[in-house]
Amino acid sequence: MTQNTPPPASDDRVGTENIDKNVVTADLVELISSAGLNPEVPVVIAFSGGADSTALLLACVKLWSLSANNGTRLHGGSFGSGVKLPPLKAIHVHHGLQVAADSFANHCTLFCARYGVPLHVDYIVAAHRAGESPEDAARNARYKAFADVIKREWGGEPHQILLGQHADDQIETLLLALSRGAGLPGLSCMAPSFERLGVKYIRPFLNISAASIKDWLRLEGQDWVEDPTNQDTQFTRNKIRLDVLPHIYKAFPSFRQTAARSAKHAAQAQILLNELALEDLKLTGSPPKLKVLQTLSEHRCANVLRFWFTSLGTAPSNTQLQELISQVRRCKTRGHKIEIKLGHGFVRRSGDVLDWSELLQ
Repeated sequence: MTQNTPPPASDDRVGTENIDKNVVTADLVELISSAGLNPEVPVVIAFSGGADSTALLLACVKLWSLSANNGTRLHGGSFGSGVKLPPLKAIHVHHGLQVAADSFANHCTLFCARYGVPLHVDYIVAAHRAGESPEDAARNARYKAFADVIKREWGGEPHQILLGQHADDQIETLLLALSRGAGLPGLSCMAPSFERLGVKYIRPFLNISAASIKDWLRLEGQDWVEDPTNQDTQFTRNKIRLDVLPHIYKAFPSFRQTAARSAKHAAQAQILLNELALEDLKLTGSPPKLKVLQTLSEHRCANVLRFWFTSLGTAPSNTQLQELISQVRRCKTRGHKIEIKLGHGFVRRSGDVLDWSELLQ
């Protein structure tokens, strides 16, 4: 485990002597208080022990402390004057994927004990399925762990979970999506809030840089853990962060802001496509009827099918989707079979409709 990491690779970092700690603290608190939290629902920090989640939890501790001592109230979104802050908790997910995992959990336990934040450490096995990357498997396992902890440890009552992703994570996501030829969902990057497995997630820090977060922690005298795999440029995201972004920021100082605008435009376009897909799904039904799919244009057929698969928790590749549409178009007789490997399962014809089933492990 590495603590108090060296200066980040981003060229936009300035010396901490030029930073007003109180101003940055106020900015972070403002980002959290205006993030649209529900005042009636406990707040949980997804706490890895890294710089981002450490800053998020520390800023929440300061905000909660101000409220308790001085009557400060959250504002913005659904938080109005006179609203008390909900309970604050933290979850650390122990993946068991590396030797340092135990030290990460110990660090988080000590941090939360110091600040009086209830912490639950959840131990999981993040094995990846065929066709799934280890990174995707770990992320999916985390989301499942969060939902399971809420159900198992906290009675299944609603909770809202805060994630520490920041502006540079957003840019990494955009470049990664571009490198893979992603469509609008990928180019939309990370949403400020979303729901998964019945849990609401909020990302308050998407408009602040990694360098600013780490500089603030240094001024606070607060250490954090550094995952040693973050320096391994065999992983594409790390290569983007360490080798690509410093040059982009140097050549285009406003790249964070302009790229974020592009991602926002993509997200707005995707919302319109989702609205169209919902209307088309009313026509096709769920599961979709083959005859109705055949009446749609190729692009609308692709859009509604992609939307339907997403609702089932899977995502087809472009090649798989095009093959499916081609077979749907040719499906004119009762004996015409459809069976295609798609996502982590199979899509098949079942009478007059399509049916998708997950691969058994």
